[in-house]
Amino acid sequence: MKVLVIGGGAREHALCRSLSLDPEVTSLHCAPGNAGIAEVAALHPVDALDGAAVAGLAAELGADLVVVGPEAPLVAGVADAVRERGIDCFGPSREAAALEGSKAFAKDVMAAAGVPTARSYVCTTPEEVDTALDAFGAPYVVKDDGLAAGKGVVVTEDLAVARAHALACGRVVIEEFLDGPEVSLFAVTDGETVLPLQPAQDFKRALDADEGPNTGGMGAYSPLPWADPKLVEEVQRTVLQPTVDELRRRGTPFAGLLYAGLAITSRGVRVIEFNARFGDPETQVVLARLRTPLAGLLRAAATGQLATLPELRWSDGAAVTVVIASYNYPGTPRTGDPITGLADVAADDEHAYVLHAGTRTEQDGRIVSAGGRVLSVTATGSSLSKARERAYRAVARIGLDGAHHRSDIAAKAAADH
Repeated sequence: MKVLVIGGGAREHALCRSLSLDPEVTSLHCAPGNAGIAEVAALHPVDALDGAAVAGLAAELGADLVVVGPEAPLVAGVADAVRERGIDCFGPSREAAALEGSKAFAKDVMAAAGVPTARSYVCTTPEEVDTALDAFGAPYVVKDDGLAAGKGVVVTEDLAVARAHALACGRVVIEEFLDGPEVSLFAVTDGETVLPLQPAQDFKRALDADEGPNTGGMGAYSPLPWADPKLVEEVQRTVLQPTVDELRRRGTPFAGLLYAGLAITSRGVRVIEFNARFGDPETQVVLARLRTPLAGLLRAAATGQLATLPELRWSDGAAVTVVIASYNYPGTPRTGDPITGLADVAADDEHAYVLHAGTRTEQDGRIVSAGGRVLSVTATGSSLSKARERAYRAVARIGLDGAHHRSDIAAKAAADH
């Protein structure tokens, strides 16, 4: 099978790494990719938001399957353009991807499907914003209705900060605050059958102890030893299947990766948000534990054949990912700094590896930083403690001037279990 992956972050590196280990994959390509992905796939320049260009590249390569990684191309309809060329594509249509592209649309779908979520208001005027903020009180939760790369949400006790964010966004969803730990659960679906993956937990805040500004994610771990063993089954029954059924009923079936961001509240499971693609950095730990070959799973979803697959297989162990971010992230990051120690990680421990996010290769062969989140250092182990120890040992081998990372990824879960 010839596979083309669209995107250039750590999520796409994780996907390409898993696909490169799949004996079914005879040829692996990525566009535009990054310095790390170049080690396992052939790279091609492409505007990932240009459906015609992506479809043209797929046809030129003779790709059997296109996997669209990021959300923006999906919301732009890239998967539709690929399918129109007669090429199988893993990723929802433009209409179905609105589940992530519009918070208001997602709330409407959840209401129709009876999916448990936070009470909310969609606001477009200052008066509506003030009414909604007053109705829910602190802590205030304000979400930009559109795509914001994981940074469009403000949770704050400060009314002025909440109001300013709402007015800067234009159209916003203001909702009640959900208490309790958060869980990310991915599901692969072909529009009818829904196959949940293993849950993970990510860390959104930039600093230890969940301090600092919101980010796209600073680390993740899987499995969740503290979670109810029946959690996945419950979410499948009350959230994932009803949502997929409702979208199919509307004539916009969702085929691809449905990501449910969940809060385990004192009143039960509630959906915080939906995404229409693999999440970053949770993909890094979930795929590290998946034993079922990835290519066949994704192609079965793209071709409506998920019901024919055997049960997914998983490793018994754990995985931890720690994100190394560049100076000033999540503000405007400094780029162009040399990265050292990558070869040392590979030589030191076969259970630890580095997935590239914001990197590029200079003409002299040096790998330098090229974004905010630069690397996802990932490790596996027989327990969370072991995986965590390996991940942080690998982090210590990497040099990047001005970089920062959290030191507490999976610490509590490992200590408690």
